[in-house]
Amino acid sequence: MQRCEECGYTYDLEAAPQAPEAIRAGTAQLAGLLTTTEHYALVRRPAPGVWAPLEYACHLRDMLLTQRERVLLARRVDTPQCVPMGRDERVGHEGYVEQDPVEVAAELTMAARLLGNVFARLDTTDWELRLVYNWPERHVRTLRWVAAHTLHEVQHHLLDVRRQLEAE
Repeated sequence: MQRCEECGYTYDLEAAPQAPEAIRAGTAQLAGLLTTTEHYALVRRPAPGVWAPLEYACHLRDMLLTQRERVLLARRVDTPQCVPMGRDERVGHEGYVEQDPVEVAAELTMAARLLGNVFARLDTTDWELRLVYNWPERHVRTLRWVAAHTLHEVQHHLLDVRRQLEAE
């Protein structure tokens, strides 16, 4: 994937070292929405099979923590294989819609900070480390791509949440 047609995000692998700040900024915006929006609007699914804003926020929190572990693994193991995070299963398994939005906002902020710290410690050689990533298809990816993809997830799901809240 080079560009997301839905949100307009373009994967710029050369900008990967700047991704942590953009990830923190995007998650800060989402955290702000979680703490200032009426609860009913955060937990309402707009259609069957479409996550509620709180579910998107929980997914992003867990995705950031998963990406952090993947980056750390790639620094220890030569071309490790990523285990799928079970994104759809987690919604029910962890009870995303039942979580406290204020707590999720704090956890999302912390997850972005933790991942940002790991990215900030990468040097030029580290950015080229590889892992086997399963999305959109199984492929060997660099940590540059992981950073770009993570930023895409944040920006895309922030857009998803904004669209839903504006439709309220």
